Amino acid sequence: MATTRRKPLSRERILDTALALVDEEGIEALSMRKLGQALGYEAMSLYNHVANKDDLLDGILDLVLAEMEPPDPAGGLPAIRASALSAHEALRRHAWAANMLMSPGRIRPARIQYMEALLASLRGAGLSAETTYHAYHVLDAHIIGFSLWQASHSYTEEQMSDLTGTFDQMIPKEEFPYLHEHGKQHLTEGQQHDVSAFEYGLDLILDGVKKAFVKE
Repeated sequence: MATTRRKPLSRERILDTALALVDEEGIEALSMRKLGQALGYEAMSLYNHVANKDDLLDGILDLVLAEMEPPDPAGGLPAIRASALSAHEALRRHAWAANMLMSPGRIRPARIQYMEALLASLRGAGLSAETTYHAYHVLDAHIIGFSLWQASHSYTEEQMSDLTGTFDQMIPKEEFPYLHEHGKQHLTEGQQHDVSAFEYGLDLILDGVKKAFVKE
């Protein structure tokens, strides 16, 4: 009787499978045992390719960082905008990653390279070191902070249905007219959804950066 040969293990295959597992089930679901099952191997076999779980987490974070396009230091504000969108889209695809990026123990080489490129782009665009200090922090906070906020406001269809059904009781229109109005915008279709909130905020920040050129 013919047997099906298992696909060989490699670090790349292990990391790709781990990334898919975490994207689907969350970072808490990742274990060497569960990952081994997904690959068709015993957990101990994985240690021939990854040192430990920390190495595994670093590896999948590196895959997410590789999806972010650092800005070209000579590209000015358009390059900074495109890079910010690229970083946000990567964090949107991998909702768990923004929180991990904030961990002091997870400062990866690609993250350092991205930070350097963003700082170089701001300086190359003509900002002083002092203004770059603030502009960098605001941009970085928007990219990571908005992604964290968005991840915490992602709901399943069932959750949205439950929320819609109880919304009027939780936030009575008579008591909280503006919050009720705002909440309804989230729950109903409309032109407000035609604009990306991340891009809206990013453009406000970049408009502020442009004004800094005039002052300097």
